[in-house]
Amino acid sequence: MFTNSHAFSGFSTNDLDKARDFYKDKLGLEVSEEMGNLNLHLQGGGSVLIYPKENHEPATFTVLNFPVDDIDQAVDALDGKGIELERYEGMDQDERGVMRGEGPAIAWFKDPAGNILSVLKA
Repeated sequence: MFTNSHAFSGFSTNDLDKARDFYKDKLGLEVSEEMGNLNLHLQGGGSVLIYPKENHEPATFTVLNFPVDDIDQAVDALDGKGIELERYEGMDQDERGVMRGEGPAIAWFKDPAGNILSVLKA
């Protein structure tokens, strides 16, 4: 039924300007605006819609994952941009906030609206 559909994902924000600056300037993604929304243009042709929502509540789960070849280099880059990694009780995260050993190495961080993102070893 949807074999030829160009599906995309989306999530909300409480501040479109902060979201644009974060995704474009801090994460270095290609961002466009259309009809009051942001479109993130991802490697490989995928896209994510970010839309303003007056009563926005941050997602309590990871909404966007960024696979990388070198997670330590990615964590350094996030740190260099002032982006702090999240720490979760009960998770076996190292001193930098990276969880290693159970699946791919992964670390979580939040966008300005509090949505959870991750960087993980590809």
